[in-house]
Amino acid sequence: MAGKKIKKDTTGTPLEAHVASSKILAEHIDKVYISGKKSTKAIEDASIDIQDNDFVCIVGPSGCGKSTLLRMLAGLDFPTAGNIIVNDRKVTGPGPDRGMVFQTYTLFPWMTVEDNIKFGLKIKKMSKEEQQKIADRYLDIIGLKKFAKAYPKELSGGMKQRVAIARALANQPEVLLMDEPFGALDPHTKSMMQLLMREIWETEHPTVVFITHDIDEAVFLANKIYVMSARPGKIIKEVNVYLPHKRNLELKDSPEFIKIRKGINDLLYSANTEAEEE
Repeated sequence: MAGKKIKKDTTGTPLEAHVASSKILAEHIDKVYISGKKSTKAIEDASIDIQDNDFVCIVGPSGCGKSTLLRMLAGLDFPTAGNIIVNDRKVTGPGPDRGMVFQTYTLFPWMTVEDNIKFGLKIKKMSKEEQQKIADRYLDIIGLKKFAKAYPKELSGGMKQRVAIARALANQPEVLLMDEPFGALDPHTKSMMQLLMREIWETEHPTVVFITHDIDEAVFLANKIYVMSARPGKIIKEVNVYLPHKRNLELKDSPEFIKIRKGINDLLYSANTEAEEE
């Protein structure tokens, strides 16, 4: 079973009654892209360990391989070396236990908001009554009940992303993978989406892995942050975010928030400076 080892005393007796298994475990991941005779190392010896129901952000400069790492967790790409384990099983491809939300709007333009949310449920051949019940629930959660019959072209960017999140959650994945989903939004809408995402996590309790280059966003959303260096991407630090479980936007002005943000910013600056000097 993948997970942390149980500590034992000198007689071999366990010191802990139980140690939770990791929900997601990536061990010593390398990713090398080969084009003709040229090879490019995107990720080097990256390891992450994520527990069930955790909210984890991965931050790093553009091109550091954080989105590539997320795609490997989703089973959409594969490491050159190392293993990725989700739910104690090696990832060999996409699976219903993992939902994905991309930065670009991936809704089906010919379907209404309601039908987009129902898409995965129809594939599962759920009854129409059950599909409607689930769709109504998530329309309520994302605040778009009035737009159930609208088409994506009638929605703003933030509304489209709310629908994409609802569609992913409607399938009840154990893991929600999010690749810079708010990166294209204006600052106000982005803040509102961050608040909504945190509220959804507090209610639904999925395990979330969220990719971003926005340090403020990572600190506000996450319970734990993995900081990656510039290419080849390495995990240079794991930062635990000790902030209130229930969060509001005013938290971003607190001394505790600012201290964590500054620490990560300084870490990234130092890592990038060292990389440029090599």
